[in-house]
Amino acid sequence: MGRRDEESFAEFVATRGTALLRTATLLCGAKQDAEDLLQTALERAYRHWGRLDADADPEPYVRRILVNLVISRARRWKVLKEIHMSRLPERATGSPAHAVELRGALIDELRRLGPRQRAVLVLRYWEDLSEAETARILGCSVGTVKSQASRALAKLRERLDKHAAPLGS
Repeated sequence: MGRRDEESFAEFVATRGTALLRTATLLCGAKQDAEDLLQTALERAYRHWGRLDADADPEPYVRRILVNLVISRARRWKVLKEIHMSRLPERATGSPAHAVELRGALIDELRRLGPRQRAVLVLRYWEDLSEAETARILGCSVGTVKSQASRALAKLRERLDKHAAPLGS
């Protein structure tokens, strides 16, 4: 069983860095936070890089670090940021940019989910991992992945139905 070296780490970051940044952005919501999160995750992975099996794919290991960092950060912050407005913003009507608007609403609602549910949805549907792979990365059972995904999707549907109905008119 071979061990990994510094060259393999640099190659890994060069080839998978963009995909990992996308995952981090979806997990934490803001690109600036995602860059910091990914930097921390890569730093932690680098510290143990030499101990990783050279034949194994290191990406699930780094993804797991990302998920743990997001969950840890959410536990520390425990404060929800909400903006209260005296009147509701105007509702958009159907436009050529409807798909972009809907995507923005989806990302906003994804940010409102808890870190575990957000991690399950990102890994399962954005990263297109199987339930078993998602469970292995999150360190939970397949049943937990299924239930978290089901609850998270139900919340997203409920919230998006309220906001998306006027967009289609």
